[in-house]
Amino acid sequence: MAYRVLVVDDEKLIVKGIRFSLEQDNMIVDVAYDGEEALQLAKTNSYDIIILDVMLPKIDGLNVCQQIREDSSVPIIMLTAKGEDMDKIMGLEYGADDYMTKPFNILELKARIKAVMRRMQNQEQDHNPDSIEIGDLKLDFNGRRVYIQGKEVNLTAKEFDLLELFSANPGKVYSREVLLNTIWGYDYPGDVRTVDVHVRRLREKIETNPSEPAYLYTKWGVGYYFKD
Repeated sequence: MAYRVLVVDDEKLIVKGIRFSLEQDNMIVDVAYDGEEALQLAKTNSYDIIILDVMLPKIDGLNVCQQIREDSSVPIIMLTAKGEDMDKIMGLEYGADDYMTKPFNILELKARIKAVMRRMQNQEQDHNPDSIEIGDLKLDFNGRRVYIQGKEVNLTAKEFDLLELFSANPGKVYSREVLLNTIWGYDYPGDVRTVDVHVRRLREKIETNPSEPAYLYTKWGVGYYFKD
C-alpha cells in the first residue's frame, strides 16, 4: 500500500533524507518546514501518517499535534533532539502515537511507521460493535468519539485506544507493562509512567469524580480494569 505521508521539520537536509528514503518505498511524501504550513496541509489533505518535529518555527510541534488531534486521529510520530522522559510523556500527552529522538536511523523510522500503521489497521479490524453505551458513557468506535451524557469528550488517540481496550474487556485487569506493550508497542522507548499519566488524564475526562471512579478502576499492585 502506498501511504501518503506528511514530513514536518525545519531542517531541510533531514526532510530531504526522509523524503528520499520513504519515496524509495513508494510512499507519497508532502513536506512542511514550519508549524503553520504543517497545519494548513494537514487540514486540507488526507494523510496516512504524519512525521512531526517538536521544535518548529511559528507554531511548535506539540501545539501542531494538539490542533491536528482536535479533528483527526491520523497517526503521528514525533521527532525531537531532546531525550528527557518528561518530553516523551508530554509528546504522547498531546496525542502522538510514537516518539523518536534525533539522531535516528532512517531504517528505524521506517520500522516505526510500519509498526504504527499495523497497530492502526489491527485496531480497525478488531472493532465489533459500531458503538457501546455504559451508563452515561458512549463510545463510537467508527468515529473514535466518546460522549458523556450526550456531550462529546475530547480524547487523545492513546486515551481512546486505552478506553477502547478496557471497555471491550470489562473486568479484565491489565498490568502497566501489558498496556504499554499493547497500546504503545514493544519497541516504545518509554516506561510504565506513561501508562499512569494517560490513565489519570483519561479518568479526569470521563469520570465525574476521578478519585472515586465509576468506570476505570485500579487493582492495587496489579494494574487497571474497567467496570464489569
